[in-house]
Amino acid sequence: MVYYKNNWRMRRSVLFMPASNRRALTKAPDLGCDGVIFDLEDSVSIENQAEAHENLLEMVRGRNFGSKETVIRISAPGSNEYSSDIEVALRCSPDAILVPMVEDAGVLHDLAKMIDSANTGNNSGDIDIWAMIETPRAIVNLKEITSVGDRLNCLVVGPNDLARETGVAMAAGRAAMIAWLMDVVAHGRANGLALLDGVFNAFRDEEGLIEECRQGASMGFDGKTLIHPAQIEAANLAFSPTGEQIAHAHRVVDLFGKPENLTKNALQLDGEMVERLHFDNAKNLLDLADRLKLKTTTDTGTDDDQN
Repeated sequence: MVYYKNNWRMRRSVLFMPASNRRALTKAPDLGCDGVIFDLEDSVSIENQAEAHENLLEMVRGRNFGSKETVIRISAPGSNEYSSDIEVALRCSPDAILVPMVEDAGVLHDLAKMIDSANTGNNSGDIDIWAMIETPRAIVNLKEITSVGDRLNCLVVGPNDLARETGVAMAAGRAAMIAWLMDVVAHGRANGLALLDGVFNAFRDEEGLIEECRQGASMGFDGKTLIHPAQIEAANLAFSPTGEQIAHAHRVVDLFGKPENLTKNALQLDGEMVERLHFDNAKNLLDLADRLKLKTTTDTGTDDDQN
């Protein structure tokens, strides 16, 4: 199932991109992902930090990325680069600032105040906050973190750090992490937040990527963070409605739309009971399919060209 609400921003594929890589930054507007995270943390060495700042100010600030969501990941709270990263990010005025290693609500409150008080002249007041959930303390403090308000818009899972901090192996299927991932989904949805699944490291393993994207979609994530442009297509497909889902949504909407069913709350369809909540979900799914310009299917449920 693909989670979607009316006016929900699509985040099927969100690509990490080193801010120190000018060649990558040049290509960013033309990529097929829904969002780009310009990274100042893991992928940028201390020696390249100044260059990365200059690149963002020159190649991201004021640049048109079309419908893509633009996010800048700053260095971890408490690091020497944290304050200067925030200053540069505010000057660039992205759609959001991504904070790594979030373990409590305090750092998010503080960043929200910085955004509120910033006077960059570049619509800084519109900047959202994203938080990375990548440590055991973050998992146990999810209630506090996700209840913070203050511009928080999206949670991003960081599986590599979570594995390192806990000793859990990064095995196919992520069985040992499923409980933590579902905790992120539950707390995030309870507070109206968007949710992004973590990266898949083996970018040449197409089959493994497809399976993990499908798993993330089935868990309720909105999309997946990526480390290579070659992963975009698989993520976009996994987090988009399938032809079968579109066909079923049409049948649900048509069923509840019949004059004799307008006041009914539960009906039988294909041997199952469907309720008004399924009707609402079906309308949302068809709205998403329309936004993505996916072909609708006939009542046979035959898959579409997008599969």
